[in-house]
Amino acid sequence: MSVFSRKQSGMALLVCLTFLLLVSLIGLSSLQSAVQQEKMAGSVWLANQSLQAGEAGLRLGESHVQALWPELSACETVARCAPPASARSQVSPGLDPVSGMQWLKSPDGLYGIQSLGVGVTPAQLPGIASAHFYRVTAIGVRGLSRTVLESVFVRYRSPGSETDDPIHQRFRRVMWRQIQ
Repeated sequence: MSVFSRKQSGMALLVCLTFLLLVSLIGLSSLQSAVQQEKMAGSVWLANQSLQAGEAGLRLGESHVQALWPELSACETVARCAPPASARSQVSPGLDPVSGMQWLKSPDGLYGIQSLGVGVTPAQLPGIASAHFYRVTAIGVRGLSRTVLESVFVRYRSPGSETDDPIHQRFRRVMWRQIQ
């Protein structure tokens, strides 16, 4: 072996270790980025699932109104007719003493119904003179994601019908909003 090759062999090792360190840092950075993107995708997925759970709660509440509307009495005061503030913090079924809302269990959350009373000329229902309004508030929970949805549901008589016979009652969602 010549004198020249012995001096160069240590330098090649140093260059290889430097490149290995750079490639490792790039790989670690890519791994951290991938983990962060996975967390964001998981959060978006949970938010979508809680939205779907909230919508399922709305549908359940609306079907509850359709089935039991004669038993639902209108709220007595303005405070009791206001959207329930407890929707942002309610975690279990039960009665909210402030709004008087009875929270009921849905598959992935809660829902509550308020009978708002009779109103005139509901939106999207031309030709209907008056109708009875109901507010359905639903809470969908998946993981750490929480979605609060609200719909206003209307019960009205079929055009041309003069009786309050349940057969002639029609129901329709006239408003929907996401609160949280």
